[in-house]
Amino acid sequence: MEPRINLMANGTGVKIAKRFAGLGHAIQETSLPKATQELVSLRASQINGCGPCLDMHTKEAAAAGETAVRLHLVAAWRESTVYTEAERAALALAEEGTRLADAHPGVSDETWAEVRKHYDDDQIAALVCLVAMINAANRLNVIVRNQGGSYEPGMFAHAMS
Repeated sequence: MEPRINLMANGTGVKIAKRFAGLGHAIQETSLPKATQELVSLRASQINGCGPCLDMHTKEAAAAGETAVRLHLVAAWRESTVYTEAERAALALAEEGTRLADAHPGVSDETWAEVRKHYDDDQIAALVCLVAMINAANRLNVIVRNQGGSYEPGMFAHAMS
């Protein structure tokens, strides 16, 4: 399956991608733990079937020292013992925020309470924006049929500067 359009070879696509990358950079600079950021991005990307985002976030997490066990178990985080309570709250928020179109009622009060218990307001703002952003990135990639497999850690940091 070939991509339908190369957004990075299109002037408008590049202009928008740079702004998108700026938002990602702003989230990365927050105090929300980097491991949590990658786990949340992975889980949303698994739900949405986004190969390029799975490729990118798996490789970025591994390059940052994340263990293979934790990366492999993200899809079954509820049945795994390798995540902290804070990470579990973030993963629940990611799932509930991603499954809005699946007749899901949105983010439950229980999940929100768990998030509030583990994160401060700045981290919550980053987490909410991250869930929205990764879902948007997933949709961009799925719509144009971008493929995963060729990402190299740090690749977009260089391309977007």
